[in-house]
Amino acid sequence: MDLDFSPHDLAFRDEVRAFIAEAFDADMRAHAAQSKNAHLDKAGQVRWLKRLHAKGWIAPDWPVEYGGTGWSLTEKYIFEMEMALAGAPSTSNMGLKMCAPVIMAFGSDEQKREHLPKILATDVWWCQGYSEPGAGSDLASLALKATRDGDDYVLSGSKIWTTYAQWADWMFCLVRTSQAEIKQKGISFLLLDMTTPGISIVPLPTLDGPRPGDQEINQVFFDNVRVPVANRIGKEGEGWTYAKYLLQFERGSAYAPGLAHMLHRVKEIAGIERSGLGGRVLDDPVFRRKLVEAEIKTEALNATELRVFAGRSSGEAMGAVSSMLKLEGSQMQQVMTELALEAAGVYAAPFVQDTWAEIEGRTNAPRAGPDWAAPVAPMYFNYRKTSIYAGSNEIQHNIMAKMVLGL
Repeated sequence: MDLDFSPHDLAFRDEVRAFIAEAFDADMRAHAAQSKNAHLDKAGQVRWLKRLHAKGWIAPDWPVEYGGTGWSLTEKYIFEMEMALAGAPSTSNMGLKMCAPVIMAFGSDEQKREHLPKILATDVWWCQGYSEPGAGSDLASLALKATRDGDDYVLSGSKIWTTYAQWADWMFCLVRTSQAEIKQKGISFLLLDMTTPGISIVPLPTLDGPRPGDQEINQVFFDNVRVPVANRIGKEGEGWTYAKYLLQFERGSAYAPGLAHMLHRVKEIAGIERSGLGGRVLDDPVFRRKLVEAEIKTEALNATELRVFAGRSSGEAMGAVSSMLKLEGSQMQQVMTELALEAAGVYAAPFVQDTWAEIEGRTNAPRAGPDWAAPVAPMYFNYRKTSIYAGSNEIQHNIMAKMVLGL
């Protein structure tokens, strides 16, 4: 295996760095540095994604015929790593990364013409309607009822943990269209306009303390919401098949680039702050051992992801490998936030709910400690979610046990 970049790759890396230096402007950088999850507000994310779209770089994983880049595996790796190391916003919003692949694979020609260009241009923001109050990791138990009435389905029920539903123009949604004996056979996949009458959104409070309007999760209620049958993806009752296909993209993302950025931030904090022994936290042997272990695991995950995505680029299905990446990646994300919290020490104790408001000068309370300290505790609390969403870690273990070990 040749681990050296070619002259072409090095030139591409320089091009990516130059683009980030210009497009990832000072306002975005300041906002992202105070974010608990490396996200901007909606306006910032749309501005960033439109700059990527104008460059032609918004959809590295899309086929060229739909607007993809046609990059090699190495170019994708360079792009993702440089973006992560710069702390730039992710391109993995739900329209680009999850809904679009399903539309490409199973949607009608009309649905492709209607939705794909708008997703690519970030003219429409999407949210995911999967989990329900009684159907989380056991998603096949979902109960949101979709009753056929002429050319419409009428939806009654709710979805929960719906990320940024308050921003969304459209939702891709799993609904129950029949009470089949096999639960999975009664599920269909719908696309629905979030301005449709009967839809209401209720914010869900979280420990990380988001400001109103910027909350990450919500519950969405459907009160006799009419959705055209023409908005169904594929066949009625086949939604479970499409949902499993989508989950490969939700669970099978690259974690190593983001982890490399988180590791760099931990090292920066530990190189500044003092330990109880009097020296830098970075020089404390116990902390340093934890940090080295995290770095080794990050490098191992990086090598694994490169191997997996190389196979994927040649047409191999992700299968249970997506569960493995999600399991290890989510665990390592939590480890990084734990190390950052430990390195920050007492500066993480004054819990700041709205770090961006403080930077903007919209609060009267003085900030305790340096600017980098305020997001550390909110990020720690926010990342408790990673071992639950997209199927809990226990579910991922079960999938691997069944599909890989045959248990």
